[in-house]
Amino acid sequence: MSNEKIDLNKIIRDSVDTLMNPKSYFSSLPLKGGFAEPVIKVAIYGVIAGLFAFLWSVLGLSAMGGTGIMGGAVGIMALVWAIIASIVGLFVGAVIMLVISAICGGNTDFEANLRVTASLAVLYPVQSALSFFYGINLTLGSIVWVIVGLYGIYLLYMALVHALKGKDSAAKIVALVLVVLLVIGFFTGRRASKAVRDYSDELEEFRLEQLD
Repeated sequence: MSNEKIDLNKIIRDSVDTLMNPKSYFSSLPLKGGFAEPVIKVAIYGVIAGLFAFLWSVLGLSAMGGTGIMGGAVGIMALVWAIIASIVGLFVGAVIMLVISAICGGNTDFEANLRVTASLAVLYPVQSALSFFYGINLTLGSIVWVIVGLYGIYLLYMALVHALKGKDSAAKIVALVLVVLLVIGFFTGRRASKAVRDYSDELEEFRLEQLD
């Protein structure tokens, strides 16, 4: 691992560039330099995502519903889980990215794929920030989830082609497969979210009845 200095302002700039100008960003993304920066970047994303999850849970605007004590408990669990999941997800995601890159004839160096995965993780806090739509309406929240997911697939395609130098035709096929899976996830995820939210609301009603 290099003694690379972690620049928070650079991480912010890179995050904006990933979202707003992915072709240019991934074309110039350094694929070497150590694990410190990508790990810290993803940890920051996890903290931000967790804070949003906590806020929406307390306000009763999460897919799981609940307010007050129940919402706060759910929010604390969501905050802790978001941070843990971000770090674990980075390394698991890097392995998956490496496999996808290999399928597309791209770079199979683990560090390169880990750095690409860390950049794609910018959508983690974005998804969490927009998850309050679930609290307004489950269908609306699911639609927003799909839109963010579609953009994530686009970013993945740009990363495969411009950063990892995969074959364009193969990357398009991978993107198409992921779009199909995303659509399937839209329907299954919506039903699961509704079931979890109904259960959470029932627990909150039971708690209030016990207090009366």
